[in-house]
Amino acid sequence: MPLSRRHVPALTVLAAAVLLTGACSSAEPQAGETNSVNGQSYDLSPEQASRVHATKVDAIAAELPQVYRDRGVLTVTGQVGAVPPLSFYATDNKTIIGSEIDLADLVAEVLGLKTEHRNADWAQNFVAIDSGAVDTFVSNVTVTEERKEKYDFATYRLDNVGLEIPKDATWTYADRKSLAGKRIGVGSGTNQEKLLVDWDKQNQAEGLPKIDIAYYQQTSDYFLALTSGRLDGYLGPNPSVQYHASSTGKTKVVATFSGAGTALQGKIAVLVKKDNGLVKPVHDAIQYLIDQGLYQKWLAHWGLESEAVPASEIDPAGLPKQAP
Repeated sequence: MPLSRRHVPALTVLAAAVLLTGACSSAEPQAGETNSVNGQSYDLSPEQASRVHATKVDAIAAELPQVYRDRGVLTVTGQVGAVPPLSFYATDNKTIIGSEIDLADLVAEVLGLKTEHRNADWAQNFVAIDSGAVDTFVSNVTVTEERKEKYDFATYRLDNVGLEIPKDATWTYADRKSLAGKRIGVGSGTNQEKLLVDWDKQNQAEGLPKIDIAYYQQTSDYFLALTSGRLDGYLGPNPSVQYHASSTGKTKVVATFSGAGTALQGKIAVLVKKDNGLVKPVHDAIQYLIDQGLYQKWLAHWGLESEAVPASEIDPAGLPKQAP
C-alpha cells in the first residue's frame, strides 16, 4: 500500500511524548522539533533540512535492470516505531523519518531513482517483498541464514540488540540464565526473538525455569508494559532502546549483544528478493557512500557511529538457523 498516515493509538502518543511534538512550518527545526540525548541532537521535524544527500552516479545506476530505470522509482517498505532513530513519526505525527528512511533515500539518489516509502507490520514487509509489490525492505533487517534462502542482502550497519529493564528493577543481568523465569518482551519474527527462544531452550535444557516470552509489535505497547511492571525486560534494537532509556529516564539498558548471537557479529542490510537484479547496484551504491564519506555523515547525523561497517557485503554469514 502507498505510504499514508496510519492510525496512531493513544499509547503511541504517550510513547511519542519524548518526541516533543508540535510541528512548525519553517524549514529549519524549531524549539520542540529537536531532542538531545547523551550529547546527540536529533532533528524530529518533518522537513529534515539537515539530512545528508547524494547525487546520481551514472556507472552504478547503469547496473540497474531496465525495469527499474524505466520506472524511475525504488519502492521501500519498513516498519515504523515511536522511538528514534531508526524509523519513526516526525513532530507532525504523519511524516516518517529516521536513519532507515535516509539510508534508503541515499541509495536511491546514487541510483538516480526517487523513493516511494511504504509502511507495514514486520511480517507483512516480507509478504510485500515475496509478492513483488515492493523492491526493498529497509528496516533494521538482520542477515540470517534462513532468510538468505529467499532473499539477497547488501549490508550497511552492524546489528546489535539491547536488553532494557525498568530503572528501579531489583534484578541484574549476568548471562542468559538471568532471564530464567522472567517475562521478557520481544518483536515477533525478529532476530531478537530467535536469540531469546534459543536462550530459553538452553536454559530449560539445564533445568532452569522457562523464559516467559511476550510479543509486542509496537514500541509504545512494550514501553507501557515495562514501566507498569507487566514486563521484566524487553529485547530490542540497540539504537532504539538506548535512545528510549536515555530520553525517558524510566528504564535502563543493562546488556547489549550481537544480533547474530555470541559466535558471530550480526549485520543489518537492505533486503531484496533473490535474483531480482537489485542487490549488486544497491551494494555498490552503499559502498560508494562509504568511500565518499557520505555514509559516515549519515551515521553521525543519527548517532550510529558505533555501528559502522568498513565495507558493504553481499549475503555475508548470518544468524544461524534455529535448531529444531
